[in-house]
Amino acid sequence: MIFFSESLGIPSLRVLAQKLLELLFDYEVEKEPLLFHVFSNAGAMLYRYVLELLQTHQRFCHLHVVGTIFDSGPGDSNLVGALRALAAILEHRPAVLRLLLLVAFALVAVLFHVLLAPLTALFHTHFYNRLLDAASCWPELYLYSRADEVVLARDVERMVEARLARRVLVRSVDFVSSAHVSHLRDYPTYYTSLCINFMHSCVHC
Repeated sequence: MIFFSESLGIPSLRVLAQKLLELLFDYEVEKEPLLFHVFSNAGAMLYRYVLELLQTHQRFCHLHVVGTIFDSGPGDSNLVGALRALAAILEHRPAVLRLLLLVAFALVAVLFHVLLAPLTALFHTHFYNRLLDAASCWPELYLYSRADEVVLARDVERMVEARLARRVLVRSVDFVSSAHVSHLRDYPTYYTSLCINFMHSCVHC
């Protein structure tokens, strides 16, 4: 879904986003303050549809979101980083299958994001652009690293600037040396304290 459907402009993650929000009602926590912890671009793609449902779906528009933490994302179109992420996911698959899927994804990405970009823009907005202009106004915390080879630090920093320009309360932390989604593993105490402090500030805001 992430590497092919979304690249083709098919909003397949919308179904998963709705199921995720419905779980809140299944567990009867829909009246509690909600804080999203979003990992990498896959999480950001899903979160994009969560935001849309929070704004447009009658059942979800009354949910009380207090903040969002972004870990290693979101990043703009980055073919090399996306190929690295897909290669990591396919690491234990047969070499031939891995190569075929990597080549197929590269072709899809080039075709739709480079050659057919004007056409696909008519019916599908890239998740990064959608998040840049998101109408959400709760606080956001961005945890990233300039050593990340999958999501570029400059993309996260551009997102931070755009959200600040929309008067969203934003904080960002550059872990400098940790790899993609490895900040907690490399800096467990610091990472945990950042998340807990942010959560407390959101709940008591």
